[in-house]
Amino acid sequence: MNQIGLVGRLTKDPQLRQLSDTKVQTSFVLAINRNYRNNKGSVDADYVLCVAWGRLAEHIVKYCGKGSLIGINGRLHTRSYMNKENNRVFTMDVVAESVRFYALKQSMPTSSEGGESNAESQHVTENFVLPEDTLPINI
Repeated sequence: MNQIGLVGRLTKDPQLRQLSDTKVQTSFVLAINRNYRNNKGSVDADYVLCVAWGRLAEHIVKYCGKGSLIGINGRLHTRSYMNKENNRVFTMDVVAESVRFYALKQSMPTSSEGGESNAESQHVTENFVLPEDTLPINI
């Protein structure tokens, strides 16, 4: 069985990539706090590369931004390639099959909507909102 569930925060805004006329994809990194403190008293985090395809990718890009708290269920995907030094490199990522939005960054109005300057509209808010119609999303 290849099944994984993660809950974490996006480390940056996801971007949608159009791979063909019918295929879209996004990749993002989830920061997942560990449930203990290190010897310095701070909480460490693991950073996991995740990939989503199709409608699921579109919803993640539409509703999520840097700092959004999401949960994903999916599968672990491994691959390998030869690097420039002719060494085999192995990579792992999580292919998302469903997502649950827990806390999403509220979008800021642009200068045309709310009269704010562009610099002010780029400020990251601490307020979170949950879109009612998007819990949970499956492919």
